[in-house]
Amino acid sequence: MKKQKQSYILVKYESCSPQPFKAKKEISYEIKLASRLFLDEMMFSHNKARIEKQINSAIDTDNRAEFHKLSKTYQPYIKE
Repeated sequence: MKKQKQSYILVKYESCSPQPFKAKKEISYEIKLASRLFLDEMMFSHNKARIEKQINSAIDTDNRAEFHKLSKTYQPYIKE
């Protein structure tokens, strides 16, 4: 992967207030990607478990309409 570089030029202007200058450092692309993938995986697992719990509840209560609706929602989670 190509590394991204940031360079800063700090210039003190005569008319600026005496407050310190704060430079923001960019988070590296690898860290952004890893955190995004981690959050996506966590949300996927949570949503899949939640839908499985709702499907089991629909089966226990013998609610066929709810079961069919939830099973269609669950389809993308089992296709790989």
